[in-house]
Amino acid sequence: MTDQVKIQKQADNAPADAALIAQGGGEELLVCDLPNAPRNGLAPPLERKRLQTFLAMIVCDVALLLGTFFMVAVAYLMNVRGQFNVDATMLSAYLLLPIFLTIGLFNGTYSGSALVNWRSASLRVIQALIIAAVLLNFVAFFAKMNAEFSRVAFTVSSVLCMGFLTAYRIVLVKMTKRIWGATPFNRLVIEAGGPPVDLPDAFKVDADRAGIQPTLDDPASLDRLAKYLRNMDQVIVSCPESGRGKWSQVLKGAGIHAEVVSPLAREIGALEIRHYRRADLFTLVVSTGKMRLRDRALKRCFDIIVSATALLVLTPLLMLVALAIKLEDGGPVFFRQRRVGRGNHFFRILKFRSMRVEKEDSDGNVSASREDDRITRMGKLIRSTSIDELPQLWSVLRGDMSIVGPRPHALGSQAGTKLFWEVDRRYWLRHTLRPGITGLAQVRGYRGATDVESDLEKRLQSDLEYLRDWSLWRDIGIILGTFQVLVHDRAY
Repeated sequence: MTDQVKIQKQADNAPADAALIAQGGGEELLVCDLPNAPRNGLAPPLERKRLQTFLAMIVCDVALLLGTFFMVAVAYLMNVRGQFNVDATMLSAYLLLPIFLTIGLFNGTYSGSALVNWRSASLRVIQALIIAAVLLNFVAFFAKMNAEFSRVAFTVSSVLCMGFLTAYRIVLVKMTKRIWGATPFNRLVIEAGGPPVDLPDAFKVDADRAGIQPTLDDPASLDRLAKYLRNMDQVIVSCPESGRGKWSQVLKGAGIHAEVVSPLAREIGALEIRHYRRADLFTLVVSTGKMRLRDRALKRCFDIIVSATALLVLTPLLMLVALAIKLEDGGPVFFRQRRVGRGNHFFRILKFRSMRVEKEDSDGNVSASREDDRITRMGKLIRSTSIDELPQLWSVLRGDMSIVGPRPHALGSQAGTKLFWEVDRRYWLRHTLRPGITGLAQVRGYRGATDVESDLEKRLQSDLEYLRDWSLWRDIGIILGTFQVLVHDRAY
């Protein structure tokens, strides 16, 4: 049981009829019915603890970086060169350190997400270290200092440091969850007659039973609300449409990150609010169009390099598979099918043929099953190992596809008894980018037949998450994760 929950148990004025439910550590605890507002807030403040943790992270990062460089310098210079002179290698560490910390402070290395997601935290700290190393070598080149650095010691130290920093963040996140619970942030949900809010690891309070009213004419009521908001990092209010304006006005003066639930924003898929000052016009942004030109160029260059390299390396395998398919039944080597690509345009996907020619499904009306008699013996092998997808590297090189992106679906694909776009109208939103050979949904194990509608919904959520949070580092992470699911129990 977390410290946060323990303190919740000790809340003042806790009669039998409880209106507030505090969630933490996987438990639900009845805290208080609130005839009186909590004097010191519903939870202890976490902001100072987070700041202390960030400072501890910086100190540990400094120690790990300097310690790693010193360890490598001693081992390398003593064993290889037969001398104990670490000054040159440590000089590179001293120069690298301030650059690394500066980049880390700006790229989110020491942010709240570093306390809850070790993968994100690791990617950011590695990114900061790589950029710092590149910048240092760039400056050292023009300052003619490269000759003073040991390239081997610097490279080995940097790689080892990345490993140590990653391991530290894994331990840190686990310790944070064990000490603070599932989240290091205090969130409050005020239910004031609006849609139900199922936000895990959040405090919930019924506004009517707690006596909280969004009124600016009653200072006592505002004081009561302030007591509930005390020590909170975020508050979300769910109320009817008629009350959103009042709640918004009250929360604007509360000095806290506040949000109001809007079913309309969900219905139209709003991404953000934009204010045109000259016209005093507020709009809901529902689409941001393509990625920025820089990001599109970066992703395309990455696709070309990876696909060209993979085709070159895999050519012997591709030729063997093509020969095996041809020898089995004499049919065509490749299977082409119309799929939906970027911007909802059709394109022809290219795969190794895995089904009997006379039983091919050109529209994809029937998903492959585990004991599908349409699949050839060679088809079972290449489907179970995902080798049948390799010809799509050529589609990437042509520009029809990307290495990573939402998987393209056949027009006749169904989830249960409905076509994909009939299950969820957000389906078409996934076509903002080029479709990918692999994607976030596949890495999470959402592949194979869509027997029920929830099978599609899970994939769709992953695809939309990928589109929203795209980064080159995430693409690299998905590619690495793909190797773990090449052989999968749903790959048939």
